[in-house]
Amino acid sequence: MELLRSLAFFLAAGLCEKALRASFANGGDYLVWLWLREGRSLWYAVVGAVLLVLYGIVPTFQPAHFSRLYAAYGGVFVVLSLLWG
Repeated sequence: MELLRSLAFFLAAGLCEKALRASFANGGDYLVWLWLREGRSLWYAVVGAVLLVLYGIVPTFQPAHFSRLYAAYGGVFVVLSLLWG
C-alpha cells in the first residue's frame, strides 16, 4: 500500500510541475520573471510564488526518506518530461 501511495505522490508532483509549466506560461518561476523583467502586474509574482510553493509541498507527503526521495524524483521527472514532449 505504501508503494502505491509513493507512486501516486511521484505522479502528482510530476504532473503538477508539467501542468504548471504548460498552463501558467511555463511555470511559477516564469511568472515571477515576467513580473521582474517585463514589468507585468504584481499578480504575476503572487500567482507564480503560490505555484512554486505548492509544487514544493507535494513531495513532503512522501513517506520515504528525503535523500532517496529526491534521487527518485529526478528520474521520474526526466521520464515525465520525455513523455510530455
